[in-house]
Amino acid sequence: MTLRFGILCFPGVQQLDLTGPYEVFASARDTQVQLVWKDAAPVRASTGLWLTPDVTFKDAPEFDLICVPGGGGVNPLLTDEETLNFVRAQAKTARFVTSVCTGSLVLGKAGLLDGKRAATHWNAMDLLQRFGAIAVRERVVRDGNLVTAGGVTSGIDFGLVVIAELMGQDEAETIQLSLEYAPAPPFEAGLPDQVRPEILVAARQRMARSRKERETLLSPKACPLPYLAD
Repeated sequence: MTLRFGILCFPGVQQLDLTGPYEVFASARDTQVQLVWKDAAPVRASTGLWLTPDVTFKDAPEFDLICVPGGGGVNPLLTDEETLNFVRAQAKTARFVTSVCTGSLVLGKAGLLDGKRAATHWNAMDLLQRFGAIAVRERVVRDGNLVTAGGVTSGIDFGLVVIAELMGQDEAETIQLSLEYAPAPPFEAGLPDQVRPEILVAARQRMARSRKERETLLSPKACPLPYLAD
């Protein structure tokens, strides 16, 4: 039986959050991977790549797995009830509800993280608690049928973990070998505790605008949430 994977494809998505797991899922046997959005018009990723949705919210099937990537475009989704309702509806029937990077904030805003262990990008870890989530600093975190991945590149790890769960480790390892996924980064600079202080400052400055916007959108005063109530 063909497994159906749906990946949210929205303006400002971080393309590697999307294309990393997409490549893994699409490389597996008997899978159908579709990009889904409100309409079928091409959308531009945060770094300029154009992507074209395959199916709209209205016409989307019940996916076996729904995935929400991250990126700067996540911010508008935090107050977008049409998108949040779509994610909620898919979560009711999906075998796995998943995210990559800051896509977990969308799951949280949809009410799907309360009491759950979850991961996200290092620069958004503290925001998870606003959804009642238990923030975990790991590349891939599973809590029941919820699977969340950390920062951008962890989407590939996440994809392989999911394929191993659905199809067995042999299939996941075959895909990993086919992709020659054997990370050996040229610098030990992938996490805040690995870098010089000035590099951390520079990285935070690049993300400051989006971070500030998220803090405003998720503040109790601007957007009261049930999990923050007494």
